[in-house]
Amino acid sequence: MHSESGARPTHDPIQASLTPADDRVLLSHWLPPQSGVVPRIRFGQRWVNVLWALPIAFVLLVIGVAVAQALRTLPGVQAFLVRYPGVPASAPTVMSGFPAWLRLTHFLNLFFMAFIIRAGIQILADHPRLYWHRDCTPGTDWFRFQKPVPPGRVWTAKDDSVTIPDWLGIPGIRHSIGLARWWHFSVNMLWTLNGIAIYVLLFSTDQWHRLVPTTWEVIPNAASTALQYLSLTFPDDHSWTRYNSLQQLTYFLTVFVAAPTSIVTGFLQSPSLSNHLGWVGRVLNRQRARSIHFLAMWWFLLFILAHVTLVFITGARANLNMMWAGANDASWSGFAVFVPAMALVALAWWRASPFTIRHARLVQKTGEFMVGWLKGLAEWWDPKSQLTEKDISPYFWLNGTMPKSAEFDALVAGEFAGYRLRVGGLVARPQDFSLADLRAMPQQEQITTHFCIQGWSGVAKWGGVPMRHLLDLVQPTADARYAVFYSLADGGDGGRYYDVHRMVNMRHALTMLAIDMNGAPVSVLHGAPVRLRCENELGFKMVKWVAAIEFVRDFKDLGAGHGGYNEDHEFYGYRMPI
Repeated sequence: MHSESGARPTHDPIQASLTPADDRVLLSHWLPPQSGVVPRIRFGQRWVNVLWALPIAFVLLVIGVAVAQALRTLPGVQAFLVRYPGVPASAPTVMSGFPAWLRLTHFLNLFFMAFIIRAGIQILADHPRLYWHRDCTPGTDWFRFQKPVPPGRVWTAKDDSVTIPDWLGIPGIRHSIGLARWWHFSVNMLWTLNGIAIYVLLFSTDQWHRLVPTTWEVIPNAASTALQYLSLTFPDDHSWTRYNSLQQLTYFLTVFVAAPTSIVTGFLQSPSLSNHLGWVGRVLNRQRARSIHFLAMWWFLLFILAHVTLVFITGARANLNMMWAGANDASWSGFAVFVPAMALVALAWWRASPFTIRHARLVQKTGEFMVGWLKGLAEWWDPKSQLTEKDISPYFWLNGTMPKSAEFDALVAGEFAGYRLRVGGLVARPQDFSLADLRAMPQQEQITTHFCIQGWSGVAKWGGVPMRHLLDLVQPTADARYAVFYSLADGGDGGRYYDVHRMVNMRHALTMLAIDMNGAPVSVLHGAPVRLRCENELGFKMVKWVAAIEFVRDFKDLGAGHGGYNEDHEFYGYRMPI
């Protein structure tokens, strides 16, 4: 546990139980596939299959066409269409056509969005339910593509995950959220940078006139355009110099509302940020943010569907020439660029999942390189927000693999009287503590939100020993850069569960060794006798059934060297405040 100065420190005995991990996804060791159900939306107490939306939308479209055509025979409507043809007379024109930068960023936006959506669907499949309340109590979800939570049995969040086909999700296997998040965050970073470039170039040229309304007349002109489209008498196209009002409003909402909303609601699902923002994090809690994030995705999907449909039915050759070749003529130059570009997207789509499964560690390391610095910055947000007792969740999801050993069974049978917590490594005073010792130490209570990497959240009141007090007792040396928490339980793929935290996390005011939950001793299912609480990180890092704590200079020689069991075996990141 402790060594003389200059000697290599010996590890806690549990270190010998850590296991290496493959750099690929080994499907024979992975969670077996599990089908979900067709997505459903809840109206009151009734769940409705979303496939009903297809015939309903078709019927409404047919009715809409008939009504629009009938309206166009009315003199008042005809006068309205003359007065508001679709573009305000005062709308400025764009003289620069579709420059190369606009065409390139348009393609990159399409390319990045395809993989953002795929990875987002894969992430959602790990907790295939959406809620409007902070709590994820079964039966309160408004959207799901999984069966109801079965009553009368232990049902963990990992049990609830479902399989997504590999042509849709990335990588298309069950509970692959670690890899999906690297895809989602990394490509989102590229998409955001591309978006910033679009913003800068839009407003440094005349191209902003295409997207930003400059008169309130855009509203009746948009209504006129919608009526023309719906009646199947398409308005005159002047896209080379200006969009019609319906296009302008739709693009404006997409570029300046939906895109920022997606980014903001993505960040608000972060435990570090949400727990730092006080009332903002409470009003836009994680589950509201998830739901709004999901609806923003549907805005993009419907926009893409409508956009592509209209491109092809209102003059495919002219439209493709403008956006893909920057030409306003009757040539086929647009197709010459569009076809290979779509072939590139299709090839990347086809190879993404098998590449990820075969080169999972590379995907993890690439993600850490691209967005790891951002996660590191987010750890510095102080998770200061606390809630009240009325916010405590009536249901707190279970997760993790329970300890399965005679040692643990004996501890449970003896009500943990024989429990000892070892604390050592790079410390001046290595010690071990009984549960009674821990209860005799200074205690603190906190009511905080737990953020699981899979997407669920829950509020509980935790009581226990502040880690700051434990640091004072054992006095980590100047060389101690990380705290390693070893569990009494094994991980899902065998070998002992562990996780690593930076020392700055250990000094946060709300980091504690929790021994009580909601006014009673922590239950065995939730990590008894001792579990970690570190409120600026995702839940998998809060090790349950803690057996030992070791302070180390580096963690490369622990397990597979990536900073924790799930980091080793499921390709998570060891810094996970987002």
